[in-house]
Amino acid sequence: MAHSAFTYIDGVLHAEQVSAVSLAEEFGTPLYVYSRAALTDAYEAYARACAGRRASVHVAVKANGNLAVLNVFARLGAGFDIVSGGELARVLAAGGKAENVVFSGVGKSADEMRQALEAGVKCFNVESIAELDRLDAVAGALGKKAPVSLRVNPDVDPKTHPYISTGLKANKFGVAFDDARDAYRRAAAMPHLEVVGIDCHIGSQITEIAPYLDAVDRLLALVEQIEADGTRIHHVDVGGGLGITYDDETPPDTGLFVRTLLDHIDARGHGHRSVFFEPGRSVTGNAGILLTRVEFLKPGEEKNFAIVDAAMNDLARPAMYQAFHAIDAVVPRNEAPSVYDVVGPVCESGDWLGRERALAVRPGDLLAIRSAGAYGFVMSSNYNTRPRAAEVIVDGDKAYVARPRETVESLFATETLLPD
Repeated sequence: MAHSAFTYIDGVLHAEQVSAVSLAEEFGTPLYVYSRAALTDAYEAYARACAGRRASVHVAVKANGNLAVLNVFARLGAGFDIVSGGELARVLAAGGKAENVVFSGVGKSADEMRQALEAGVKCFNVESIAELDRLDAVAGALGKKAPVSLRVNPDVDPKTHPYISTGLKANKFGVAFDDARDAYRRAAAMPHLEVVGIDCHIGSQITEIAPYLDAVDRLLALVEQIEADGTRIHHVDVGGGLGITYDDETPPDTGLFVRTLLDHIDARGHGHRSVFFEPGRSVTGNAGILLTRVEFLKPGEEKNFAIVDAAMNDLARPAMYQAFHAIDAVVPRNEAPSVYDVVGPVCESGDWLGRERALAVRPGDLLAIRSAGAYGFVMSSNYNTRPRAAEVIVDGDKAYVARPRETVESLFATETLLPD
C-alpha cells in the first residue's frame, strides 16, 4: 500500500508533517507537492517482492521525470524505463545508472540510439523491424553490439481506457504476435545486435492481475518457440501499468501482484530467466497532489463553477482522458456543500479538473487535487502563456523546492522578432 502521506492534522491537510496551507503560502499555487515517504514506500513494495528473486524494478520516467523524484528512486537502487534521449539525460543527471536503463518507445531516432549506445544502456525494447534495421546500422557505425528485446504485442485486453491500452492489435505499439518469431530470427541474424530478452506492455491503470497472466502465458509460449529456433532469451520484461486508486478502484496489492507473476513464471518452467517490472503510475501517482486556489465562484442555471488557478495546462488528464481526480478542501468548512464543476482559467471548454463535486468553498480557499504524482507536471504545458507550476518534495517536516515556478519572461526568452 502507498504511504498515507496526505492526511488531515487538526483540521488542515498536511503533506507528511507540513501544512498544505504553509506550502501554498510559501511557494504559491498551482503547486505540485510530492511526499518522499510515499515515493519510497511505493517503490519498496516492488523491491521487497523482488528481493531474492531474479527480478528487478525499472521505474518509468514518463510518469514523473522530476530530477529530485528520480533521485529518490536512484538512491533506493532503482533501474529506469525511458522512452526518449531526453529521459536518459534526466536519469543520468538524477544519479541513475545507464546499465540499469531499458529504452522503450516506438520512434527512437538515430541520434537517440547513438546516445543510448554510448551511455551503455541495459537493453533496447525494439518495436518494429524498421527499428531493428536502424539500430543495427547505428550500432555498427559505432563498432558496438546493441542489446535488444522485442516488444511483442500479445493482443490482450487490459480492460482500461482506450487511450492507455497498448497491447491490442489496433495499437501502434510493439511487434504483432504472429510476426514475432520471424522478427526474432531476423534480429538474431543482424551482426550488430545481441538478442537478450522479450518485452510486453499491455496498458496502464490496470486493476486486475488476470490480463498480465494472459500476456505472460503468450510470451512464454513464444519464448519456447524462439529458443527452439536457436536464440536464447535471458529476460522477460512484463512492463508496467498497474493501476492505483483514484476514486473507487481496487487494484491488487503491489507485493501480491509481483509475487503472483513471478510464481506463475516459475510454475511455467521459466524461473531461470530474469524478470523486469516497469512501474510508473503505481510508484508516483498517489505520492503527489496539486494544490490550487479558488479564484471565483460562478453560479449558473445548469451548473455552478468553482474557477481555480490551476488549469488543463497544469493537469491534462481530466481533459485528455476524462480522468477522475479526487478534490478536497485543504481546510474543510463546516458548511453545507454545493455542487461545482472545478474549472481553470484556460480559454477552452475542455478546461476542467473535476465535474459535479460537492464542496463547501469560498473564493481564496485552497483545494488539493489528489493522485497527481503521475502524468501531472510531466504532461503540463505553457498554453495561454501560463508558467508551469512549481514542484516541491516534502520529507518529514521539511519541504524542498524540486523545481521553481517558471516566470512569464522565461517563456519567450529564446524567441526573436523579425528584423526591420
